[in-house]
Amino acid sequence: MRRILLINPNSSAATTAMMVGIAQAAAAGACEIAGATARRAPPMIVEPDALAAAAGEVVEIAVSNDGRYDGFIVAAFGDPGLAEVRERCRTPAVGIAESALREASAGGRRFGIATTTPALKAAIDRRVASLGLSAQYTGLRITSADSTELVKDKVRLRDALADVVRHCIDDDDAEAVIIGGGPLGEAARELEPMFSIPIVAPISAAIRSILAILARK
Repeated sequence: MRRILLINPNSSAATTAMMVGIAQAAAAGACEIAGATARRAPPMIVEPDALAAAAGEVVEIAVSNDGRYDGFIVAAFGDPGLAEVRERCRTPAVGIAESALREASAGGRRFGIATTTPALKAAIDRRVASLGLSAQYTGLRITSADSTELVKDKVRLRDALADVVRHCIDDDDAEAVIIGGGPLGEAARELEPMFSIPIVAPISAAIRSILAILARK
């Protein structure tokens, strides 16, 4: 069976376990998911400097595991280190942001992003632009509460994200909405059935992306 390593650039083992569980469910038996957790990053990356700094450790983890797995997933929404992982490793790699953005924008669909981290807005906008998707991008909607506090209450997090998803749909005319963040994975899964348009959960999107790549090999 195929083996995938999910690399969590945040230094929270609990978040890694949560994301691995979501990825394993999304894989539906098609592969086995293992997790690796960064040690030098904060428990939740909410600042641009921390996102940039995380890239080095992501690359270290990938390089040390190159050839031991069939694929890598970089599980932070800025895809830190993904480009260098692809340059230095023979193991195929995807990022949760890239995977979600490609899925949400498929067929020319207009898409928005709902997230909890205002300081990462510029980085997220640049990631959209780097994939040539700015023309379809309806913008970023951000919850008002402090992100590190919000993620401690699952119901409050889900409800806050649901509110900004509605703004993406009603005010921005988004035809799909991405829930932007690996630690938001459980909320993303709960939000999917709550709306009539596609709600893209990045971890699940990354599983679909890496499995599609492996199917072509």
